[in-house]
Amino acid sequence: MKFFFAPVVSWWKHVIMPMLASMGIWGALAIGAVDSSSVPVPIDAFLALAMWNDRSRFWVFAMMAAAGSAAGGLVPYWLGRAGGELFLLKRISRERLDQIRARFERQEFLAVLIPSLLPPPTPWKLFVFAAGVFEMRTVLFLLAVFCGRTVRWLVLGVLVIKLGPGAVDLITHHAIATIAVVGGLAVGGFLWWWFRMRRKGKPLVF
Repeated sequence: MKFFFAPVVSWWKHVIMPMLASMGIWGALAIGAVDSSSVPVPIDAFLALAMWNDRSRFWVFAMMAAAGSAAGGLVPYWLGRAGGELFLLKRISRERLDQIRARFERQEFLAVLIPSLLPPPTPWKLFVFAAGVFEMRTVLFLLAVFCGRTVRWLVLGVLVIKLGPGAVDLITHHAIATIAVVGGLAVGGFLWWWFRMRRKGKPLVF
C-alpha cells in the first residue's frame, strides 16, 4: 500500500500543486473544490503560500477557496441525500435517527457553519453528509459552508501576514486549542446575536 501511495503523493506535490499555484486565485477555487469533494489536500499550506506571495489580495484567495469548498461540498451532500438515510439505518434505529434529525433541523445552519470554521482534524465531511441526509436546503447549505470557510481562511490570511507561511504549522500544532477557541467564539457570537434578535422580537429564520 505504501508503494502505491508514494508515487501519488509525489505526483500531487510536484505536479498538481505547482500547476494550481500558477493559476492564482483560480487555483484556490479549484483546490477548494477538490478538497471538499473527494480526497483531502493540504489546502491551508497552499493558501498560506499563495497569500504570502500576494498579500494585498489574501482576502480574494480566502473567498475563492471558500466558494470552491462550498461547490465541492455538494458531492458528499448529494451522496447523503441520495442514500444516506438507508446507510445510517443499517447502523442505528429509526427512533435514534429521528432524534438526531430533530436536533440537526433545529440548528442546521450552525451545524454546518461551525465545522466549516474549524481546521483538521474536524470531521467536516461527516457534517456535510448529515446535511444531505436531513435534507438541508441547498442554498442554506452553500451559504453556511461559504461563510464558515471564508472566516477560517481570512483568519489564516491575517496570521500569514503577521507570522509568515509558517502560520500553518502553528495552527496544526495547536489544532485542538484552535478548534476550541474558534468553536467557542462562533457559539458565543451566535448566542449574542440570538439574544439581540429575541430582545427586538424578530423571528429567527435561516
